[in-house]
Amino acid sequence: MTTIPNITIFDTTLRDGEQAPGASLQPEQKIQLAAKLVELGVDVIEPGFPISSPGEFAAVEAISRQFQQVEICGFARAVQGDIDAAVRATRDAERRRIHLFLSSSDIHLQHQLRISRKEAVAKARQMTAYAKQYCERVEFTAMDAARTGIDDLIEMVEAAIEEGATIINLPDTVGYALPGEYGEMFRRVREGVRGGNNVQYSAHCHNDLGLAVANSLAAIQNGATQIEVTVNGIGERTGNCALEELVMALTTRQESIGFSTGIVKEKLYEVSRLVSGAMHFPMAYNKPIVGRNAFQHESGIHQDGLLKDRSTYEIMNPESLGIPRNMIILGKHSGRHALKDRIARYGLQINEEELELLYIEFKETADRLKVVSDDLLLQMVSRTMGITAQNYELGEVQVLAGSAQNRVAAITLRHLHENRESSHTSTGDGPLEAVIAAISQGIDAEITFVDLELHSLSAGEEAHAEAAVTVECQGTIYRGTAVHQDIVMAAGLAYVAACNSALTVFPKA
Repeated sequence: MTTIPNITIFDTTLRDGEQAPGASLQPEQKIQLAAKLVELGVDVIEPGFPISSPGEFAAVEAISRQFQQVEICGFARAVQGDIDAAVRATRDAERRRIHLFLSSSDIHLQHQLRISRKEAVAKARQMTAYAKQYCERVEFTAMDAARTGIDDLIEMVEAAIEEGATIINLPDTVGYALPGEYGEMFRRVREGVRGGNNVQYSAHCHNDLGLAVANSLAAIQNGATQIEVTVNGIGERTGNCALEELVMALTTRQESIGFSTGIVKEKLYEVSRLVSGAMHFPMAYNKPIVGRNAFQHESGIHQDGLLKDRSTYEIMNPESLGIPRNMIILGKHSGRHALKDRIARYGLQINEEELELLYIEFKETADRLKVVSDDLLLQMVSRTMGITAQNYELGEVQVLAGSAQNRVAAITLRHLHENRESSHTSTGDGPLEAVIAAISQGIDAEITFVDLELHSLSAGEEAHAEAAVTVECQGTIYRGTAVHQDIVMAAGLAYVAACNSALTVFPKA
């Protein structure tokens, strides 16, 4: 049996990812995310830039001590003080490397560093040798390599290798390169540098032209065995090569590319959401692999094919990535097949006459609301079939808010099967938390609130908010959505909708 070689996954979410404007992390958050990156199976973690602040230094130091099973990388400019800080911060790591960088392009040397090429090469040589005194594994990055003349790049890389660099990183720092150009750069450096076959090559790509993953794959095809990535592709400007996209490209097209990774794919979605939440960076709906729409289908043609065989329109299995299965989204483009299948999932059989009546109301509702949640669908089923399909309905909601106290929420919950109402009051740090807590008091079931997403659907005084709430009941994930002018009401209605989906009277098929 042939062994498929692994690509080293170098994660820089906590360093380059955090450089995205607004993505700052506290040291304790970095430690929590580092633990998840270890569980995910990354090979190298770059936790921060030790010289930049006391908090950064403390975070790198703590992660170096705590996570002995992965290689920890201390990041530094080609400056003695930076290297000293990186050495001190990573001194307790079981496995460590020092990662120093220096610009190599004429643009950077002339306009930023304002030094000659001769001075830059001398500095690369001197600082690599200095770092080598303290650490066997030294990574040298020729910053802006993709815009550096090939002979100049070879000269600098050769100097770093001669002084002991063991990993050479050739980044596309500003996301300028095309895949063919980037791959060719790796080939020419590997073939042209003396000692080039004795080091590992790494790619670090930015996504300014949307080519970070494509360029990383081109680097792999031309000898790179390490790729520097961030979760969700977060990073400066438009971000870095996205870990989840690279991993799934290598996995899905393994026969063509010929490489794998040690990433635990079942944890991709969990880690993605944790990073998104910690950095307050929501993901685009159409984000590959982990975006909200990545495995959701509204088109009736697509839905029909998926219900017959998943491979018709999906090249990956979302459940293998830790993504809850929810492939059919009911909207105005959905057909009868999808509608009937969704009803059957609740254990209910509907005849053709009832289906036609339901379909007419469904289409009218979908035209207005874009997406029809399971809760709304069950309301329609109740009217069409003359039954009560839901357990709860949210009634009156009142919230008392203030700047110097906890928020207080009082709600009325209608228990539809019991034909009664109950009233509940709770507090929270914010009005949403207070309302959710009050509703939870009235719902007699073991339901765990998992997640809330809020989105603005329009602007101005008539703006509406869409809320999407995810809950878990008996190991299964349910989702409810609602639209309202009041974001608190939208969240409350979506929470009740999710609970109704979980607690519908129909037994699951």
